[in-house]
Amino acid sequence: MPLDAIRQRDVRTWVAGLTAHGLAPATVVKVYQLFAKVMAAAVAAEMLPVSPCRGISLPRVEQEEMRYLNPAEIACLAEVIRPQYRALVFVGAYGGLRFGELAGLRRSRVDLDAGTVDVAENITEVQGKLQSGPPKTKASRRRVSLPGGVVDELAVHLRAPGRPTDYVFRAPAGGPLRINGFRYRMWLPAVMAAGLAGLRIHDLRHTAVALWIAAGASPKEVAARAGHTSVSFVLDRYGHLFPESDAALRDRLDALFRAAMT
Repeated sequence: MPLDAIRQRDVRTWVAGLTAHGLAPATVVKVYQLFAKVMAAAVAAEMLPVSPCRGISLPRVEQEEMRYLNPAEIACLAEVIRPQYRALVFVGAYGGLRFGELAGLRRSRVDLDAGTVDVAENITEVQGKLQSGPPKTKASRRRVSLPGGVVDELAVHLRAPGRPTDYVFRAPAGGPLRINGFRYRMWLPAVMAAGLAGLRIHDLRHTAVALWIAAGASPKEVAARAGHTSVSFVLDRYGHLFPESDAALRDRLDALFRAAMT
């Protein structure tokens, strides 16, 4: 449609159609926000007198229930998944990398001596084709330190010969991992065997954040490690996990006070 032919009622009907076709509320909102930005740009460029994106009712986005694994459940999942993906489970659950970041991690980005991985590449699948590029935001480009035990698992995984440019975690036949193939062939059988039915791949990332908070990480530290652009997002998403951290801080402060008084 020509820009100047789009009316508010057209946008309203379009948004309702997205919902009727079964798209998740969060997806509908993101799609609408992108379209609204395009229309705002058209107004700024004096191609339109006013944006048709006004007073549009959007579906309510319910906060998804996040699932976290404890260390024993992580170990159990790592035991039952195919051996070549054992280290992937640990890096995801303790390092918080997104699946695309795990798939895009190259050998040259792993520093076993320092115990770190550099998140510098992300792999996505669009209409069946894999695309490799930098992480989606500047904050997503980061260096993540890993616990010593996870570094040991990575060291074992990397004993197999390979070039620095090779991916750390590859598909069974070689090449980069595809999320759908990995989910159905590796992930789902493993979560069933571990008694963790319903666990999503992305829940490894939620698990990592929960473990960081339990270990005493501040919201700023969580945001930096997870590659989020703002601390406020961390607090909105994971704020309910911080009261326990606050109680631990209170106890440490109390110990300092009592030590000084004695």
